[in-house]
Amino acid sequence: MTRRTLLAPLLTALLLTAACAGPPAVTPSAVPQPAGAPSAVESPNGSAPAGDSMSGIDVVFLSTMVGHSERTLQIVRLARDRVRDDALRTLAAAIEATEADELSAMRGWLPTAGPGASAATHHHAGHGDDAALDRLRAAPDADVDRVLREVLADHQRAAADLARAQVDVGRNERVRDLARRIEQSRTAEVGLLTMPPAARR
Repeated sequence: MTRRTLLAPLLTALLLTAACAGPPAVTPSAVPQPAGAPSAVESPNGSAPAGDSMSGIDVVFLSTMVGHSERTLQIVRLARDRVRDDALRTLAAAIEATEADELSAMRGWLPTAGPGASAATHHHAGHGDDAALDRLRAAPDADVDRVLREVLADHQRAAADLARAQVDVGRNERVRDLARRIEQSRTAEVGLLTMPPAARR
């Protein structure tokens, strides 16, 4: 069984464990939204409404996705100067911009989510398969496009799986909305990355 196949059930188990542990819900302050995200309704003093609480289940997802997005940026930045195909270069740039925005928002959410959030983010910061980066570094120039497509497709499938699990078991609707958009965007990206060469012309 592949690492990606194991990832979603593992996250679901982690999220459910966090939910069963019942950490006290907290109310995050107003935070930046990912690009294109609908604005939360705010109270007059600028803080999020009292009902917009974040539970341990949401913190686990956000901290995991922070690590995952950090690895995405490593992947695209490592290969971007060597990519030959214009469409792939454009797609990689769009992925980089989208995930940089999402990463900024998630980092803004986590410090408001309770005392364990910063530690959780640090724990997941190294998440990812280092072999993927090694493959990109070692790829001859003629193979960089193919290797990037393979590495990035597998990585984004994992993100879609993580987000799908959060939609099913998450508590905070704003975090679940982010998860829905992540699942949709990563699934679309995988479709583009795995498109047969004849269909790209």
